[in-house]
Amino acid sequence: MDFALPQDLVAYLAELDEFIAREIKPLEQQDDNIRFFDHRREWARTDFENGGLPRHEWEMLLREASIRADQAGHWRFSAPKKYGGKDGSNLWMAVIRDRFAAMGLGLHNDLQNEHSIVGNFPFVAMFEHFGTEEQQHEFILGGFGRTRRTAFGLTEPLHGSDATHMETRAVRETRDGVSGWRIDGEKMWTTGMHVATHCATFARTSGKDGDAKGITCFLVPNPTEGLVIEEYLWTFNMPTDHPRVSFTNVWVPDSAVLGPVDGGLAIAQSFVHQNRIRQAASSLGAATYCVEESVKYARERKPFGAELARNQGIQFPLVELATQCEMLRTLIYKTAWEMDQLEHKEIEHQLSDKISMCNYYANRLVCEAADRAMQVHGGIGYSRHKPFEHIYRHHRRYRITEGAEEIQMRKVGAYLFGYLGPRKAMFAK
Repeated sequence: MDFALPQDLVAYLAELDEFIAREIKPLEQQDDNIRFFDHRREWARTDFENGGLPRHEWEMLLREASIRADQAGHWRFSAPKKYGGKDGSNLWMAVIRDRFAAMGLGLHNDLQNEHSIVGNFPFVAMFEHFGTEEQQHEFILGGFGRTRRTAFGLTEPLHGSDATHMETRAVRETRDGVSGWRIDGEKMWTTGMHVATHCATFARTSGKDGDAKGITCFLVPNPTEGLVIEEYLWTFNMPTDHPRVSFTNVWVPDSAVLGPVDGGLAIAQSFVHQNRIRQAASSLGAATYCVEESVKYARERKPFGAELARNQGIQFPLVELATQCEMLRTLIYKTAWEMDQLEHKEIEHQLSDKISMCNYYANRLVCEAADRAMQVHGGIGYSRHKPFEHIYRHHRRYRITEGAEEIQMRKVGAYLFGYLGPRKAMFAK
């Protein structure tokens, strides 16, 4: 067994470091852009007078950074080569995300807006596996060309983790001689609708509440008649671009259907594994950053004439966190490598439990690490002059989004006890 990172990956990490130093760090310092990362970050990023949305200047800075990364060949790294990417593997993406988050806050990687100079594009896989040729051209190439941006409308006000009981309905209806669908309902946490050109809207088209089959995905243009952004929900971590959206007598043609009619739930699940392993790697990196910053501070700080680090009350909690980081890093890298050995459709059946382990544990660990970093740093750690409160507020949401940790643990339990996955056959005997 060889646990060393591939040499070409090590070389690429060095290339990324050089690009960040040459292109991204100077842009971060230019025109007081540092205000988006220092103690002023929440105010600088948030347009409090406009529903709490991200400020235009903040989003334009992220855009400029990603354009530079794209020109350098980094932004589309994870995408297939035919779309200008490099077929970046899950292992490479996990290592990169871990490394970037461990660098701390910066323009190279700020996941509050899901921004990174090495982008994550779950919708590419979604359209690759379920889209028509026309949809692939429009939404994948259009996405990279910034003419298309798709929001995700799955969660509802009364139905969070259980999408099978959604109340949004779509029925067949012909208008002006064109066959299509009428959609009525509501969605929550439809992130990015302020800039989205379309909303991937999931609605029940057949069956009864609780059925996995009978849900269909529709690509609803934004704006369109009957689609209303009702409110932007202010969150623990501002700015917000997470609205509640209503659909009243919204009509779309048959060409707006993504994937098979009544088979839309598979689309919703199609890219969660890539997202979850990369999210886990980011949380791991941020946890590592919190531990390392705390260690450095404890060595520098000298209350009562001795290093703070001499106290076991400081050492032992950080030892626990550092140990957990090391163990989790091995599991994340191993799981990401195993994902790369399987066909996309087999990941759900073979590795879904391991991915959930990585995700829920990493998201919990980073919150513990950020909290400990605040404690070690004392008053200054609690202030916004250190990044720990920002890390905590951002990563705390990951314990709810992309599958709440309880949902992830339920998945692990189903595999462990043989209700799902490879162990099912063992218990059947």
